[in-house]
Amino acid sequence: MAEIATIARPYAEALFKSVGTDTAQGATLSTQLAALAGLAHSPELQQFADSPRVKPVQVFDVIAGVALSQNLQLDAKVGNLLRAIIDNGRLTALPEIAAQFHALVNASSGVSDAVIQSAFPIDATQLADVSAALERRFGRKLNPRVEIDPELIGGIRVVVGDEVLDTSVRARLEQMKMALTA
Repeated sequence: MAEIATIARPYAEALFKSVGTDTAQGATLSTQLAALAGLAHSPELQQFADSPRVKPVQVFDVIAGVALSQNLQLDAKVGNLLRAIIDNGRLTALPEIAAQFHALVNASSGVSDAVIQSAFPIDATQLADVSAALERRFGRKLNPRVEIDPELIGGIRVVVGDEVLDTSVRARLEQMKMALTA
């Protein structure tokens, strides 16, 4: 997938440069791009876009129509980016463009995404407490997202970028197993 990442980088960087230092607009555009990336991932849309009988304007109109039907108003910058992507036959790169743009926006605002895996659901107050502790631990503001993974047995596993904090029961059992078999 390095090729898709290479294709996506200039598009993501160009959109990011157009936003400048406006982190609020960057967050809004990131949300819009993520929604469009979900649409672009559809096999039916990919088949439609790949058809030689379909013009790029028609593909844009279909995507914009579906976005409007989902109450998603596209910013002019996102619309222009979408047109450029479609005109250049790069619709398959849209999810990667959205991911790279999101990473650029996060980096500029000093925020990182955190995936918190838990064996059990975490309510809002617990999540706030866990997030505050994790922000102190990682030394930066975090955007937490919770995933349920019953195989953890208990505790949590946190992934922030390339850093992992695993305090799950499963990890502790693995550590004990390694110690006993060593």
